[in-house]
Amino acid sequence: MRFKLLGQFEIVADEGPILLTQSKISQLLGLLLIQNGETVSVDSLIEELWGEDMPRSALTTLQTYVYHARKMFAALSGGKDILVTRPSGYAIEVADESVDVRAYIAHVDKATKAYALGDVESVIDHLDVTRKLWRGPFLVGIPKGQVLDAYVTYLKEVRLTALELDIEIKQRTGNYRGLIPQLRLLVAENPLNENLHAQLIKVLHKCGRRAEALAAYRDLWQVLDAELGVRPTSELQSIQQELLTEDRVAY
Repeated sequence: MRFKLLGQFEIVADEGPILLTQSKISQLLGLLLIQNGETVSVDSLIEELWGEDMPRSALTTLQTYVYHARKMFAALSGGKDILVTRPSGYAIEVADESVDVRAYIAHVDKATKAYALGDVESVIDHLDVTRKLWRGPFLVGIPKGQVLDAYVTYLKEVRLTALELDIEIKQRTGNYRGLIPQLRLLVAENPLNENLHAQLIKVLHKCGRRAEALAAYRDLWQVLDAELGVRPTSELQSIQQELLTEDRVAY
């Protein structure tokens, strides 16, 4: 079996893909799968499923969800028990590469390490895998409690790391024009991320669009002033001064 948690939650078995629609069981399995192999405590599962609205029957209801999940897995795997009970909670035990979100995180980590070593070819290979794995945000359409919300925030950062690495690699290959739409979208989604603004400004300038680069700097200055009451970093201020005084700057 393969488990797809990026985008809509799907389990892919020999019979084909199965789309999970029961929100509580999806939350339960999502939390167990993202911590594949690790014990998730009963308290954490109850916190995720009900939060402050925990019913008196929470433990019994949780056990019922586990029972139904086990029945489903047994039917799909020929009786193999992959959802196990441990002293303080439950765990799912499957190959990490069969869980798309676990594989995604692992390949972003490998790409980051390869970039630090200057191994551009390996970075490209790992990022290619992440692009194939990415089907959308984590557990689309499934309500999330406090525990899964923390993972959503974490995965957003992992996703941003992958995109920033992709931008760095494309700049090394001179693919500047192709980066502009991507950077504009990322800046709109992350208005306080000065690194993304800096990349957009540099790429615009490299494409001979100095006026737009200066406009991008002005937009950043206005956002930072309005939201935080601060100015752009000294590095960005230096870039602006160079844009104002030179016809072209090599970065």
